[in-house]
Amino acid sequence: MGLTRQYLRYEPAALFGLVASAKAGVAFVALRGERGRFVAVPGCEHVLVWDMRRAEKVLILKGLKQEVSCLCPSPDGLHLAVGYEDGSIRVFNLLSGEASITFNGHRAAVTALQYDHLGGRLVSGSKDTEVIVWDIINESGLYRLRGHKDAVTQVLFLKEKNLLVTSGKDTLVKWWDLDTQHCFKTLVGHRTEVWGMALLSKEKRLITGSADSELRVWDITYIQEVKDPDEPESKKNKGSSPGAEENAEEDETLELDEHPEERIIKCSKAGSIVREGRDRVVTLATDRMGKFLACHGTDAVLEVFSVLSEEEVQKKLEKKRKKAKKKAKQNSEEDPERSVELSLQEEIQRVTNVKASSKIKSFDLILSPKGELKIVLLLQNNVIESYNLDLSAQVPQAVRASRITIGGHRSDVRTLAFSSDNIAILSAAAESVKIWNRSTLQCIRTMDCEYALCSLFVPGDRQVIIGTKTGKLQLYDLASGSLIETLNAHDGAVWSIALSPDQRGFVTGGADKCVKFWEFELVKDESSVQKRLSMKHVRILQLDEDVLCVRYSPNQKLLAVSLLDCTVKIFYVDTLKFFLSLYGHKLPVLCMDICYDGTLIATGSADRNVKIWGLDFGDCHRSLFAHDDSVMYLQFVPKSHLFFTAGKDSKIKQWDADKFEHIQTLEGHHQEVWCLALSPNGDYVVSASHDKSLRLWERTREPLILEEEREMQREAEYEESVAKEEQPMVPGETQGETGLAGKKTIETIKATERIMEAIELYREEMAKLKEHNAICKAAGKEVPFPVNPILRAYGNITPSAYVLEVFKKVKSSELEESLLVLPFSYVPDLLKLFNEYIHLGSDVELLCRALLFLLKIHFGQITGNHMLVTVIEDLKKTTISRVSEARDVLGFNMAGLQFLKREIEAKEEVTFFADATERFEEKKRKRKKKEKMVLTVL
Repeated sequence: MGLTRQYLRYEPAALFGLVASAKAGVAFVALRGERGRFVAVPGCEHVLVWDMRRAEKVLILKGLKQEVSCLCPSPDGLHLAVGYEDGSIRVFNLLSGEASITFNGHRAAVTALQYDHLGGRLVSGSKDTEVIVWDIINESGLYRLRGHKDAVTQVLFLKEKNLLVTSGKDTLVKWWDLDTQHCFKTLVGHRTEVWGMALLSKEKRLITGSADSELRVWDITYIQEVKDPDEPESKKNKGSSPGAEENAEEDETLELDEHPEERIIKCSKAGSIVREGRDRVVTLATDRMGKFLACHGTDAVLEVFSVLSEEEVQKKLEKKRKKAKKKAKQNSEEDPERSVELSLQEEIQRVTNVKASSKIKSFDLILSPKGELKIVLLLQNNVIESYNLDLSAQVPQAVRASRITIGGHRSDVRTLAFSSDNIAILSAAAESVKIWNRSTLQCIRTMDCEYALCSLFVPGDRQVIIGTKTGKLQLYDLASGSLIETLNAHDGAVWSIALSPDQRGFVTGGADKCVKFWEFELVKDESSVQKRLSMKHVRILQLDEDVLCVRYSPNQKLLAVSLLDCTVKIFYVDTLKFFLSLYGHKLPVLCMDICYDGTLIATGSADRNVKIWGLDFGDCHRSLFAHDDSVMYLQFVPKSHLFFTAGKDSKIKQWDADKFEHIQTLEGHHQEVWCLALSPNGDYVVSASHDKSLRLWERTREPLILEEEREMQREAEYEESVAKEEQPMVPGETQGETGLAGKKTIETIKATERIMEAIELYREEMAKLKEHNAICKAAGKEVPFPVNPILRAYGNITPSAYVLEVFKKVKSSELEESLLVLPFSYVPDLLKLFNEYIHLGSDVELLCRALLFLLKIHFGQITGNHMLVTVIEDLKKTTISRVSEARDVLGFNMAGLQFLKREIEAKEEVTFFADATERFEEKKRKRKKKEKMVLTVL
């Protein structure tokens, strides 16, 4: 079949103009061993890492298609967990910038992520109301916790105990015991959504923020469990925390009987701290040490509080007691000790308020070794700001250290234009015009302007003209970056501007129902000798409706004008006489363009349709349903009858105006696309969207075949529908509080198919081998055995070894889900093979995990099958012996490492890990005590 028409594919080349998306949080990350200098922020589907000192991008963690919705750095600072809008989570290595692990479990956007203090587990909360705990080391899901009735807003691990606290939009704070995987306590003291939550004072306090101006503080008491008296001493002391021993035992048992849920912790309201903001809490968090707490609402103010440590609380109490004693002596009262206690406001003190330049979306805090608090703010208007707070000052004031703004506009870009040499791109928004270099994507010029709606490069590319919302035309000089001239062109907004084909002038259309014709002229400036460019108004065409768009025909004979009455009127340029009226759209035509040979005009409307008309008689050739929302921009590819449309449905589409076919969809933007521009040579398309990003698309040399494109589209739709299907259930299991962590995806189905194919190949090969042996026996000599090409490709391995290879290639996070959809007819073969592998001692951990899962989900069928009884008996023996061997090896290795650590410490007098920091802190305390003693003596 010959190709009827060859099209070339446009591919995404770059994303620029974006400092940070206001979709997820901001986080300090450690790069090159430095903390407090680099910050990670969401950038649509990518994560951008900025150097705050030099205001430059140092790393881009590339995403797939979905927008980033949540970020969380690991405690060791080497990894960054990123949650996406579709519910997937990817863990990136910050050294290589690669995504090492992918978790699929949630069915909606990930809203909260948190590592435990060792970084071995990750917990995620989502808009689908579920909480999932993931094992980072094994790269798999542990379990899913159900209980919230609305989106989860925050998740926190506790260090001391194996507990988890979660908060949600359903006004609840839930406590989960991770040993038994159930919710043992629910706090119901909030009237509105709980938006944020933090643990303070060595996890003895919980602070929550909701939709009012109160931050509620809860005291947590860990209760020592009443245990069996015969239990060994070491076990008894393991789970208890020091704060619990103060409770008298009799009270304890009484309470336990009254409130059975309080066997692990007691949680009582301690009071509340009043914020200055009156709206809801957006983010509430502490620094990593828990010394500082900060929160902000939907405004531009961040409130910072300091949390006193236990020692500081004791010192304050001592001072209060002394004062009380003095007072008591003066007033000759008895028992002054009775009423001395610290109020909540004294324990959690307001430090200062940080006023940002715009509304805050998120923040992060870090305490530098110098004792300075570093604060980074992600703002709603595409800006990152960092502040330093000097805590040693009498009245601490936040000083702005840096601000990253140059990489993008503060508001949505409403107009784009390419220079005639295809090198410079102009973008203009409500506050500024920026000129970008297309090849380096660097911003070359930024010039302040009024609210821009349309723009063009003046021939020669040395000046640009901007049409504004107030009806002005602003002329800028690019060399100096200055505004040369401002003209009051229209009484309403200048909606459209078009350069005349002879390049001597241009035409503008505005909301004042006028089309005005302008010519370029050189005028003498009083201040300089040289002449400068200016614009002269030459003609006017008065109409009955607001003008939305104007376009010249390439031979400059005709002028097309789109009006608010949903029609397009075409006039002769020389006489301004009416020629044609194109009517048919149900809503106003927002954009249009005329092709290079002047035969066709394409119009895009708010009624979501694109119509293609002939310019000779004004007949409508075809009406195409183009987008799922208004068509915002339309432009022909130079020297062709192909055109691009941009829609409010966040898509850009390419069409053929001769064949009336949809060629390609450029997907990438996450929100409405306002405008696009094609380069004069047609090789580049640049587009601007409400998601604050500018995207560049490049024409490749790869031919695009429509049938293949449609096939790929159908496949993508099928893959999407698979994820939305009902999730497979374990037979006989009812949906409870916990469940499996994974979810069915196209990857898990493919993995299952690969396992099935491998087992079928194993069956075939075993049957062939039997046949071969029979033939050899009959022939009385060895006959050559044909090797399967797949096994040969793997290096002539046995069929059973091939099944193991396929099994090992299944991603750890997808193993359970793949086995869940595996038909039972394949399970007996798998169990026999597992027995064989475990005998050999290969991949014991992986096989035991798969074996136990298969036994769990097919328990009834396996136990009812007499053929499998011997296999299971065998497995029982081999598995127990192999697992105990593996455990012994681990124990031996651990002991060896401990021994080596002691050896090195003894040799080099170096202390390792946590011990070193503890000793250092102890020395510091002693030194301070000494200094105080010296001062008192002096």
